[in-house]
Amino acid sequence: MKKLLVLFVLLSMGPVWVYSQNGNVQNAAIPKDAAVDVTVSDFKNNLLNNEIIVFKSKINNKEFQGITNETGKFTVRLPAGDEYEIFILGFKDSTSYNVLKIPATTGNAYYKKPFVVNIQFQPSKTFVLEDCNFDFGKATLQETSFTVLDELVAYLNRKDEERIEIGGHTDNVGKPASNLKLSLDRANAVRDYLIGKGINPERLTAKGYGMTEPVAENNTEDGRAQNRRTEVKIL
Repeated sequence: MKKLLVLFVLLSMGPVWVYSQNGNVQNAAIPKDAAVDVTVSDFKNNLLNNEIIVFKSKINNKEFQGITNETGKFTVRLPAGDEYEIFILGFKDSTSYNVLKIPATTGNAYYKKPFVVNIQFQPSKTFVLEDCNFDFGKATLQETSFTVLDELVAYLNRKDEERIEIGGHTDNVGKPASNLKLSLDRANAVRDYLIGKGINPERLTAKGYGMTEPVAENNTEDGRAQNRRTEVKIL
């Protein structure tokens, strides 16, 4: 998983009580895992729904995940005797936040109360659709673009209340008016693709910026390539 800049995380372990089973239940199955209660919010304490949190085992790299409900919460059970790196899954990447350690239990001991993980972060409001490519000088999507666009479809299906702006951007080669039209046509091509995959048109706005918002210098090929981009903005 890609590790990005850590924004903020509050990780706490609620009181964990270890109990021994009495003779009446000694034949019952003894849990060798622990419940973990997760809450996700932004820095203003607004609870965030449909956020995917991943717990990755440091022993065998096995991943456990959950998705927050409308109250920003979910519960997952994790095997004891391991440490888990916590990730928030974003669009095509993930951010590493902290590590949760769940000590091993012995004998008839088990965890009765859950561990508590409270995560605060600010979701990204913009991202570039890498590998969203068009035919030269046209608004025709190349087949190589379908992978990232299908990932955007999956993201929008999960974030079913979000509205987005699809922004087309060009380098400074050519006339400003032509570039402005081309950028809008390309943004609309992406919008049409998403609509064709079942995304509600009312959630999608297309806008062309032409060469007006470069992110790099236009005096090198690499810089011009960075400026030729399709950008998604959460509205």
